[in-house]
Amino acid sequence: MIHYQNEHVTVFQSELFQTTSTVIQTNDILLIVDPNWLSGEVEAIKQYVNAIKAERDTYLLFTHGDFDHIIGYRAFPDAKVIGSSGLHHHSEKEQKLEMIREFDAKNYIHRNYPIEFPRLDIVIHEDGQQLRVGDTSITFYLAPGHTADGLITVVEPFGIMIAGDYLSNFELPFIYDSARAYIQTLEKTEGIFADHSINLLIPGHGQATDDSLEMNRRLDMATDYLNRLIEAVRSNGDAVLEALYTEHAFLSPFTEYCHKENIRIIRSEFL
Repeated sequence: MIHYQNEHVTVFQSELFQTTSTVIQTNDILLIVDPNWLSGEVEAIKQYVNAIKAERDTYLLFTHGDFDHIIGYRAFPDAKVIGSSGLHHHSEKEQKLEMIREFDAKNYIHRNYPIEFPRLDIVIHEDGQQLRVGDTSITFYLAPGHTADGLITVVEPFGIMIAGDYLSNFELPFIYDSARAYIQTLEKTEGIFADHSINLLIPGHGQATDDSLEMNRRLDMATDYLNRLIEAVRSNGDAVLEALYTEHAFLSPFTEYCHKENIRIIRSEFL
């Protein structure tokens, strides 16, 4: 389950959708990001946190409000919770909770904590907003596009970038919010690379990487795919759209739905 580890960060990866959960330890704090999926996986993260936290304050960051990312919220009741203003004012809180309940019921899963939508102690309203605790500095950037409530986060002094559902090594853009906003977030990410010394990139799904060339490859891959998809929608190129669909990994009814949703949103914004 541990996918990547060094002295400062441990990245857990679920069996489901290669979803990542991250624990970062500094001299000052412990930061937990998106603890998820199965009850045993969340419990393993909780036990790891309890084993290493000592007297440090614990913070719990949610990159966005998709149900798979908030599913472990109440397993850490003592943590100070961080999220975007979009998450704080989420318009579909009950729908997200119902998706968790449905997932657990369908798979006969019992959890030893209640299912609730995150209540935030620290709300991120703007790009560049920071949390400073001792020598630890955490900088937040609003990242709409995939969802309206996304965050990209940089943890210093280690140069760790928590990307949420962007910059996966295999997952092409899934747009649930806005294609235009998604492109702007990718452009913003390029600026983050320029403004910070990023030593480790952790996506919400897939593999963490400490290779700067790989980080830029992922940014280029997402940008190129979106540009080609937008052009195909504009030109009404059905054959090209079908070919673009086949570029997704793990083709399934889920990826088919996401591809159709990408096209629908692009049509609404560009035609």
